[in-house]
Amino acid sequence: MNVILITACPSGVATTFLAARGLERAAAQRGWKTSVEMHGQLAPLVPVDAATLEAAQLVVVAASAPVDLARFAGKRVYQAPISEALPDPRAFLTRAEAEARPWSPTLPANSVPPLPAATAGSPRIVAVTACPTGVAHTFMAAEALLQAGRGLGYPLRVETQGSVGAQDALTAEEIRAADVVILACDIEVDPSRFVGKRVFRTSTGAALKKSTQTIREALDKATVLEGAQGERAAAPASKDGQRGPYRHLLTGVSFMLPMVVAGGLIIALSFVFGIEAFKEKGTLAAALMDIGGGAAFKLMVPLLAGYIAYSIADRPGIAPGMVGGYLASTLGAGFLGGIAAGFVAGYGAQALSRYVKLPASMEALKPILIIPLVASLVTGLVMIYVIGEPVAALLSSVTTFLKTMNTGNALILGALLGAMMCFDLGGPINKAAYAFGVGLISENTYGPMAAIMAAGMVPPIGMGIASLLARNKFSEPERDAGKAALALGLCFISEGAIPFMAKDPLRVIPVSVLGGAITGAMSMFFGVQLMAPHGGLFVLLIPHAVNHVLIYLLSIVVGSLVIGVGYALVKTGKAELPGATKESSPVVGKSGAAVGSN
Repeated sequence: MNVILITACPSGVATTFLAARGLERAAAQRGWKTSVEMHGQLAPLVPVDAATLEAAQLVVVAASAPVDLARFAGKRVYQAPISEALPDPRAFLTRAEAEARPWSPTLPANSVPPLPAATAGSPRIVAVTACPTGVAHTFMAAEALLQAGRGLGYPLRVETQGSVGAQDALTAEEIRAADVVILACDIEVDPSRFVGKRVFRTSTGAALKKSTQTIREALDKATVLEGAQGERAAAPASKDGQRGPYRHLLTGVSFMLPMVVAGGLIIALSFVFGIEAFKEKGTLAAALMDIGGGAAFKLMVPLLAGYIAYSIADRPGIAPGMVGGYLASTLGAGFLGGIAAGFVAGYGAQALSRYVKLPASMEALKPILIIPLVASLVTGLVMIYVIGEPVAALLSSVTTFLKTMNTGNALILGALLGAMMCFDLGGPINKAAYAFGVGLISENTYGPMAAIMAAGMVPPIGMGIASLLARNKFSEPERDAGKAALALGLCFISEGAIPFMAKDPLRVIPVSVLGGAITGAMSMFFGVQLMAPHGGLFVLLIPHAVNHVLIYLLSIVVGSLVIGVGYALVKTGKAELPGATKESSPVVGKSGAAVGSN
């Protein structure tokens, strides 16, 4: 049978690729002739040609993102969320063959699947997932929760707040009908629409690795979110989702990150015309430098401070936070001063909101006049007279040390940053190292970021290499997961190695840390500098985004080989990756295809 397979997930990265490969393999086992369309970012979209479309007897659409189906009018089409295709592609194709119907434009093609009807006694659950970069953990945690909910027999809908904005947004009706709300977020999200509902806070890591346990804890421990509709309120924290300085910092980094990426790459584009071409006024190189360095980079620290304050005090914190962040930039305190300004402004605005009591007739003035005015004044004075100069001196010492350190110190710092990136693959230690590198980019210090990105790429690449070198030690699903990890690693998506780390942490973590430390040490030792904080090997397409390209590639190759060869040697036995119902790795289905997305 001639079949067209179409996959699409909200981020267009991991899940799109993994579902396509799983369905393609399952179709081949049935003897079907397939053509695949992946609507994602790993490769340009190549629509099926007219001859293939004409010959197609079945169109299978596994998509949780909009896909235009108008060209398939009259064809037998089966469409379902991509999460349903990942656990068991063979069963998915069986359903597709049996339930496909001729498609017409009158059918709802791209609507979000509604919340399933609850069986007797089944609680209705809705969830929101969000991580600082909005790439990997956001979507992987969502898929894990969906699978765990399906395994428990509970109706569950998940909204992802990723780098592309909110996807599969929860409707007011779904929220009203929900018995429990799970906020699996590493950054602060506005919970005001959940006021009056039972809310449980956790992290994306907990939702990803312990999805079934997370749902059970939510049902048992969720507490009612108090406050007025439209007014932001705090929910009692769980042990895995505590509110605090770390979460507020990650929220600021999350909002600052797009500015860092844009600014760094635009600066790199100005170098295409020559490293010092921007010094000639009126040239395109000078204009690019003004945009990247003169505008984007100057806005980074105010954004960081403003959204740290927003995470703490909601909207009234933005103005004083950005004022403090701008002062940090002008005083030379940089990103460290911006972090300090964000916390001063945020907690100051929060204190004014809680403890300053006004007559009811004047209460409306607090968020638009009194809090911004007083908090901005206090934050500004604190930055100018107390924090600014000491933090500027500290930052100057740090940057001077980084730019003038000897080879021994460079090796130690690179090894430390590389090891941190590979220890927990998106956890608190990984994010701390990443935030450090992003912050230094705003100070025109690019060496640590090169070590951080290179080290973050090697665990998934290494797992892919290991699955190729020691095929007899890996089952077929594990080898398939290894191929996917290779692709994800090249994109700087460290989470591609999570299925292996979750299954065999005592072996994977040590070899990953060793390989990452070697990669980071080599990158720092040879003085590699990277302008952009994301993009993996694709940033090499921009001239001068990396200064020593061959050395940079060598660092990645060496670290990947250390991990790949090392794990191939120490891995024992031949066992399937755990299924979706097992807590050790909820992101891997029975077919072995990793569930998740970047």
